[in-house]
Amino acid sequence: MRLNSGPPPGPYALGVTPHGPYAPGVTPPAAGPYLSGGSQDFASTPAEKKAAAGTIETELEPNTKKASEHADEATGSAQKGFDGWDTAAGLKKVAETWDQQVKTLMGRLAGEKSALRGASGLFTQNDTGLNNQFLSQSKLNGL
Repeated sequence: MRLNSGPPPGPYALGVTPHGPYAPGVTPPAAGPYLSGGSQDFASTPAEKKAAAGTIETELEPNTKKASEHADEATGSAQKGFDGWDTAAGLKKVAETWDQQVKTLMGRLAGEKSALRGASGLFTQNDTGLNNQFLSQSKLNGL
């Protein structure tokens, strides 16, 4: 099989191909990507944001780090086994790329965690600021 010669044979989920969510010429449903269940808005409570940030901190970050370390150990062992072969150099390059991707992912997880924790405060600050702005400009203020 040639690389990039087209999709591999096999079943795909309805509307999903290796080239995107819908094949050329196929129109996506009008209801959007979330066809059943779920909320129609993006609202969530401060408690849900806090819980999501906690999940990132207690599960995703440590498990990602643990998986990364396991992959590093396995790749390091394989590199030693292929010492002197071109395969060892390839494995070294793969390990470097993997480490950079893990670093990027960990940074993104930390950013998402921080954003979740700060979102409620930002909404409150925005609402309070707008309230103060309207109060200072209202001719009804002080009546």
